[in-house]
Amino acid sequence: MLRHSRLLTLVLLFVAGAALSLAAMSAIVASAASGVDADAQAALKKLYASVPAAKMIGGRAKAVLVFPRIVKAGLLVGGQYGDGALIKAGTIVGHYNSVAASYGLQAGVQSFGYALFLMNDKALAYLDQSDGWEIGVGPSIVIVDQGKAKTMTSTTLRDDVYAFIFSQKGLMAGLGIQGSKITKTSP
Repeated sequence: MLRHSRLLTLVLLFVAGAALSLAAMSAIVASAASGVDADAQAALKKLYASVPAAKMIGGRAKAVLVFPRIVKAGLLVGGQYGDGALIKAGTIVGHYNSVAASYGLQAGVQSFGYALFLMNDKALAYLDQSDGWEIGVGPSIVIVDQGKAKTMTSTTLRDDVYAFIFSQKGLMAGLGIQGSKITKTSP
């Protein structure tokens, strides 16, 4: 009997976590569509102002895919969602979303943004031609932290994609873009 009540408790926690994640995601989806272009441009401008390496990389990138606000929520079961824009030569040329699901020991809500600097035609073509780009599959990605950013120069840029995570708020164990799937939503 005790074993069944523990199992029931785990199932209820799992269901509650899924419900929390879905509720948070649906609220985000409803409000995220409006203003993503202005938010993406503003987030990139702020990133350039605060991280000189991002500005240097941006000057050499073929395009930058900016997700100004990703929200991650979970209780055992988690999810994250955000809308973004592809910026080429200062102009928005496409819209994308980033979605991820996870399970495991996790609890909390967090928001953050990230920018993917697509450095070559191969990376840009992969984004255009893939039916949803799963981060970790396809072009090589280097996540740039503050330490790495200080040592980067234009001659050390050899990877396909550089990622910067910014504007982290809230509390949740773990942060990353691995496992995220990026899908084009409109040209």
